[in-house]
Amino acid sequence: MKLAVCTDVYGDLSYTEMLDKVKSMGIEAVEMTAGGWGGCRHVPTARLLADDESLKAFKKELEDREMEIAALNCSGNPLCPGEMGEQHTKTIYDTAVLAGKLGVKKLVMMSGLPAGAPGDKTPNWITSTISWPDYMPEVVRYQWEDVAVPWWIKFVNHCKKQGIEQIAIEEFPCQLVYNPETLWKLRNAVDPMIGMNMDPSHLIAIGADPIVALRSLKGAIYHVHGKDIRIERGLCEINGLPEWRPVTDVENRAWNYVAVGCGKDLQWWKEFFSVCRMLGYNGYVSLEMEDLTMSVEAGLKTSIDSLNQAISR
Repeated sequence: MKLAVCTDVYGDLSYTEMLDKVKSMGIEAVEMTAGGWGGCRHVPTARLLADDESLKAFKKELEDREMEIAALNCSGNPLCPGEMGEQHTKTIYDTAVLAGKLGVKKLVMMSGLPAGAPGDKTPNWITSTISWPDYMPEVVRYQWEDVAVPWWIKFVNHCKKQGIEQIAIEEFPCQLVYNPETLWKLRNAVDPMIGMNMDPSHLIAIGADPIVALRSLKGAIYHVHGKDIRIERGLCEINGLPEWRPVTDVENRAWNYVAVGCGKDLQWWKEFFSVCRMLGYNGYVSLEMEDLTMSVEAGLKTSIDSLNQAISR
């Protein structure tokens, strides 16, 4: 396994400054946002597709530093009704074309989440039992059969034409795919090109065990995010894990994103990566640093130190 960095954490730096910063940390691969919700700070997708000279210059900056693109990230909600879904779909399709031109074989994405019925304007995440009220089974059927599966079949065909080999879906709450079972549901309905971007933090946040979850994903682990979470003592016991407060309200949340090693200890991370390797994954681990309890630099250093000790090389 090799380390990469999700570069939106350096959104205040230019593309070349960011590459130099990452290289100075001893890391030679980057995961950059190019569509969807991402800041797209370092990948001007529209310009790169429109101007061959810009594309060549973009590639050369990587080549000059002997750096690689671990994946292009275009996480968003293309299944959302209305303008958001249309915009995200366009930028996601464009990201796939750009990946083909750059020779990038992997996209990191989210599944998207549809509305609950035709004509609804807001996505609807069903997590309670569908036994009651009786309108929910039709919501779930509509979301999967009428919206998600057709969209994904079409998009996978588009990706194959661009030479993309893997679509790694991040199991994110408030998305249709948020755990291993829903990942397999989409993969089995669409294509084996779809696999998991295993982000352990999101599974911990809903009460799952990422190490156990890994064992249910053999053959479908396509990418890994190095991202930790801390369940906050004395708060989660009162209100449970569902958390509606903004991520900036770190003092009052039941859980927080933290630097790697500040939630789960190093022994846990060693076991996590050992199981990843045992199950056949030997690709990139992209550090996604979203710890708001410390400075960016402190969070990156803490995370890199922990990951360098834990990943199975």
